[in-house]
Amino acid sequence: MTKAELIESIAEDAGISKVAAAASLDSFMDNVTKALKKKEGKVTLVGFGTFSKIRRKARKGRNPQTGEEIKIKACNVVKFKPGKKLRDAV
Repeated sequence: MTKAELIESIAEDAGISKVAAAASLDSFMDNVTKALKKKEGKVTLVGFGTFSKIRRKARKGRNPQTGEEIKIKACNVVKFKPGKKLRDAV
């Protein structure tokens, strides 16, 4: 499902315009992003799941084309853990 399809579905389900649905989705994504940027960033949606930020350590990897060893920098990544309702539905 693309963002446009999601907006259309939200608008239809909620009985609102596509513009309002797009604004709502954009606001949701912005607020999740702001929350995850904080030091202990975490967003929990009961029944759906939890978005959290974890720190990956620097590590060594291999270039699959050449087999050459490369260094992979440390970075923050977003992790999603589905809630019970979502796991049962899927």
